[in-house]
Amino acid sequence: SIKAIESSSKEDDTMWLTYWVVYGVFCIAESFSDLFLYWFPFYYVGKCLFLVWCMAPVPWNGSQVLYHSIVRPCFLKHHETVDNVMSNISTKA
Repeated sequence: SIKAIESSSKEDDTMWLTYWVVYGVFCIAESFSDLFLYWFPFYYVGKCLFLVWCMAPVPWNGSQVLYHSIVRPCFLKHHETVDNVMSNISTKA
């Protein structure tokens, strides 16, 4: 999905690809912290509001904000390493 977002051809699916990348990062982070977070009152309400904000059909929705401020800089910093690891895995497979 990140490769599709960063490709030169921009189509209307970029918004949803951005959402799925942010949602995937959120799910990974949540899997580590869910044991503690579900004890907080209104955690699931906050989670639902966060996901609705990420899906909102406005230019400043959560997916765009989080992708451009957190996910993209991290990906651009480490994308060569990720590509090398993936090519090594595919060679061994």
